[in-house]
Amino acid sequence: MAENNNKPSKNNSEQAWWQPAMVMFARMSAWIAIPVISALFVGRWLDKRYNTEPILFLVIVGFAFLISIFGLVKIVKEEYGKIEKNNQNIKNLKFKAPNSK
Repeated sequence: MAENNNKPSKNNSEQAWWQPAMVMFARMSAWIAIPVISALFVGRWLDKRYNTEPILFLVIVGFAFLISIFGLVKIVKEEYGKIEKNNQNIKNLKFKAPNSK
């Protein structure tokens, strides 16, 4: 039976060059969009329910903004850690002493 070479591989060395950037973009977009859009609907609904326009709406959207900032900072720290680890590995490989006999 012939193998299908068009299947995506789970091996990181065979990943397309753009995949890590798209994954990071999707994660960051989700941290921005999901809390803020949820807050828009919940805030409007609570304001109508308790007749407090626009107090609860603004408070909830502000809180969602803080959640988004927290999520973005978390992602940036993770990615920065990966970059630092990668740079350290490259530095260790580059300056490794050759075996002498």
